[in-house]
Amino acid sequence: MDIFRKKTVESLDGTAGKLNRTLGALDLTALGVGAVIGTGIFVLTGVAAAMYAGPGLIISFIIAALTCVLSALCYAEFASTVPVSGSAYAYSYFVFGEIIAWILGWDLILEYGVAAATVASGWSSYFTGFLDGFGLHLPAAISGAYDASKGSIIDLPAVLITLAITYVLSKGTKKTARFNGIMVVVKMAVILLFIGVGAFYVKPANWSPFLPFGFSGVISGAATVFVAYIGFDAVSTAAEEVKRPQRDMPIGIIASLVICTLLYIAVSLVLTGIVPYYSLNVGDPVAYALRFMDKNFLAGFISIGAIAGMTTVLLVMLFGMTRLLFAISRDGLLTSKLSTVSSKAQTPTKSIWVTGAIIAILSGFVPLSKLASLTSIGSLFAFAVVSLGIIALRKSDLGKKSSFRVPWVPVIPLLSAAACVYLMTNLHLFTWMGFLIWMLIGLIIYFLYGKKHSLLNQNPVEKREHPERKL
Repeated sequence: MDIFRKKTVESLDGTAGKLNRTLGALDLTALGVGAVIGTGIFVLTGVAAAMYAGPGLIISFIIAALTCVLSALCYAEFASTVPVSGSAYAYSYFVFGEIIAWILGWDLILEYGVAAATVASGWSSYFTGFLDGFGLHLPAAISGAYDASKGSIIDLPAVLITLAITYVLSKGTKKTARFNGIMVVVKMAVILLFIGVGAFYVKPANWSPFLPFGFSGVISGAATVFVAYIGFDAVSTAAEEVKRPQRDMPIGIIASLVICTLLYIAVSLVLTGIVPYYSLNVGDPVAYALRFMDKNFLAGFISIGAIAGMTTVLLVMLFGMTRLLFAISRDGLLTSKLSTVSSKAQTPTKSIWVTGAIIAILSGFVPLSKLASLTSIGSLFAFAVVSLGIIALRKSDLGKKSSFRVPWVPVIPLLSAAACVYLMTNLHLFTWMGFLIWMLIGLIIYFLYGKKHSLLNQNPVEKREHPERKL
């Protein structure tokens, strides 16, 4: 069936290199850290400790990390083998065919879109709180998404930060990576400051009982904090802009995950050692811990770190979504206008500004509390398919060219897929309904537009050799 038509190994030569290759392993690691260290460390640590895991939160983070590591290994092999933009979407096009690739692409649009809008809203909350600390209060009408009961009309800070990040992205990948690197350094410094100062105020008695809710609480905590790791896969969307993708992509993906896991464990240990776990059900647990120690001045620095942290998460989410739209558009499944590359900045400018406008509208006007969970199900679905894709990859011609190889295939990919599916089954019915409705809309778009306009449907041989005609 033509809906399962696949890209070939030969098409890689024509596709790669349309974006400027400027990134190295350090840039990719910073992108990964930028994507992962944000709301998870500044918000979720407190809630997960107080409601689910207690001091055993460190075990929750380790379990969640191990689940991600399995998927990360699979992503690393694909990223080094198929060094093109599009992440799981692009990988699926080679091993499963067009319809599966479209489903994954549509799924990732949901993941990156909702995640970016949610982070923008969170950034606005922290920024508003930061201003409040100086006695500067924004009017209710412009400080929250539309809510008649609260008198809010538009979340202006969320809109402005989204548009600002969009502008940064439009200036070029290297400048984006430099900005991200600066923000990562700021938030890393703040986190290390908290760990360094807080370590002297730890009371081991606060770690007892270590598992107040039992091991089942630890598992629930792992499911809760899993979302803290979502974002490392965005690194793979940059594959076409990496100098040495076969070497640097695996390093960037795995190194960023290891660094983030160590930071989460350290923060969790210090946090639950300073404050009794049952007191941590607050929106700003790290700053709360410093206030608990009467370090109010340092608590202000933590707010700056949280703002920087959310800025980098938003940047990487927007970056990932723009590269995804670029890849899908270049293949003809969405309008070709989204794959136009700026001759000056060497970035898909139209894709960037369309993404920025959509996210600005979502974060500015739509309350996202219920939609946020869609990020988790979108990511888990993508992780599961990519993991299974490794088995198919090994049976293809591309599999022979892998410079980084997942060990113990098919055991590792099957374990990864199983872990993701298990976590998906623990999500709420509302989340599943929203996900299935989104997928249905995607299938309608594919059969009404994408199937006909697909590059592989228009003189396949010629178009595979000259995909730049779409740019």
